[in-house]
Amino acid sequence: MKINEIKIGMRESYSQTITDSDIKAFAGISGDRNPLHVDEKYAKDSRYKNRIAHGLLSASFFSAIFGTKLPGEGCVYASQDLVFKYPVYLGDTVVAEVEVIEIDEKAKKVKFRTTCRVENRIATDGYAVIFVP
Repeated sequence: MKINEIKIGMRESYSQTITDSDIKAFAGISGDRNPLHVDEKYAKDSRYKNRIAHGLLSASFFSAIFGTKLPGEGCVYASQDLVFKYPVYLGDTVVAEVEVIEIDEKAKKVKFRTTCRVENRIATDGYAVIFVP
């Protein structure tokens, strides 16, 4: 999508249910093998009482939206701010959503509000800036 086709308020989303294999694959790719994510026994004794997904696993869904939906092909991440507000557990369905909040046509960059929700709770909140080709 070209910069002049993007409008403030445009939204896109992506959803995925988190599985054990998602968490294990992300742990392998990222190198983050924190037992809170991968060890059931350890997690049972934690403040969360169960294993939780990596925060960046859910946040990576924003990249799926940016690269395939809005703005789409050829865009590049410039920045991402994140606040992790609520844990994501195995079996949770995460709905990642991005919304255009600012457009700089001269610099060819777009600022987005980024959120991941599980049911009605915001799990991840933040802002991203994307360069558009």
